[in-house]
Amino acid sequence: MTIGSAPETQYAERGNNIHIAYQVIGEGPLDLILVWSWFSHLEGRWDIPGYAHFLRRIAGFRRVISFDKYGIGMSDPVPSSQLPPLEEWMDDVRAVMDAVGSERAAVLGQSDGGLMAAMFAASHPDRVEALTLIDTVASNVYAPDHPLASVWTIEQYEELVRWLETGWGRPGFLAAIDPDGAHDPEEQARWERYQRLTASPATATAMGRMLLELDLTAVLPTVHVPTLVIRTTSPYSTVASGRQLAGLIPGAEFLDLPAANSLVFGGADLMADAVEQFLKGTSGSEPDRSRFLATVVLTDIVRSTEQAAELGDQRWSQLLDSHDEFGRRQVSRFNGTFVKSTGDGILATFDGPARAIACAVALRSGLRSLGLELRAGIHTGEIEGRGEDIGGIGVHIAARVEAAAQPGEVLVSRTVKDLVVGSGFTFTSRGRHALKGVPESWELFAIDG
Repeated sequence: MTIGSAPETQYAERGNNIHIAYQVIGEGPLDLILVWSWFSHLEGRWDIPGYAHFLRRIAGFRRVISFDKYGIGMSDPVPSSQLPPLEEWMDDVRAVMDAVGSERAAVLGQSDGGLMAAMFAASHPDRVEALTLIDTVASNVYAPDHPLASVWTIEQYEELVRWLETGWGRPGFLAAIDPDGAHDPEEQARWERYQRLTASPATATAMGRMLLELDLTAVLPTVHVPTLVIRTTSPYSTVASGRQLAGLIPGAEFLDLPAANSLVFGGADLMADAVEQFLKGTSGSEPDRSRFLATVVLTDIVRSTEQAAELGDQRWSQLLDSHDEFGRRQVSRFNGTFVKSTGDGILATFDGPARAIACAVALRSGLRSLGLELRAGIHTGEIEGRGEDIGGIGVHIAARVEAAAQPGEVLVSRTVKDLVVGSGFTFTSRGRHALKGVPESWELFAIDG
């Protein structure tokens, strides 16, 4: 299609009969996938002049692929009480890239969409040429251990969530959240209609509560693709938060654009120019496929030595075969990779922590029918591919977490807990632990139920 007209909306199927709406604009030789803020409506955005202008500008130098996330806009709906975890939205990116035949693309994320874009880049560096983050913060709320990574206090964010519930898509909403960007009554009316198209008040409120707890400070150092961090005058970022975000990503560049505002697309040309210039310098870069972000699950059979002695070699060997076969089936069921059997446990990886937890819980339940009790440790971190095996600090920490687990317990690191917001899992703190060979102490959590 030409970049002067609104594109056709199409649908990609990502499995389980889930349909993700997407559009393609432009015909550049290289691809750019757009991961905008959580609320979106592919067709409604073309009624907003600034948004449409930005899309056409970036389509002037790349083939632009954009989509509505699962549960948002024109994609299949979900109940507001069952919003997908971050890793499921990463599936949307892959499904859409596969649908349009894009093997590798630059990724552009804005605001909270930038967190999803960064996690995708860390988990799938072979599919990401470069990463641009606009008005993204590492964590949405202030915390003493990373005070600059966020912009608002918990109290301020909770006030926003209450406002989402009562004011979403209603007159005056845009002026309330960004007074400097809402001088034109007609523009406000267009944005209010756009918001109503993107999501219901219940979904908007649920999304706000989910984002309140999202924290990627531990994940960002595992991003190993060329990265540009842009800060505009959007109320959702500051110069300090932008600089800290860039500082957390190895080699990232930081650019302050005080004359632009990504929330209402003020200064769209400035943002488009910055992205184009950055991507000119990254075109043709080779990905580092040896290191990537993954969730590691390590399990161990409780009292394995004693049981082996009680059962004898033959019966114990048969029981281990049943254990390994069940483990392989469960890892496959939750879309993981079975790395190896450790003799009395398994080592597996997943591209998202919610799936890893679900798999570990299923393993715990199923193996009890074999008379086996396990303990499991889960951590999300950087790993290294070593042929058919894996190594790296992520595996090391998972092993230390597993060693701290009690019989029958699935224990996770704080990083895992922070990444499964909205997944429905509940946790009980097991306090801070000194993990052998790992700097500082780590807060660990047991999966309830």
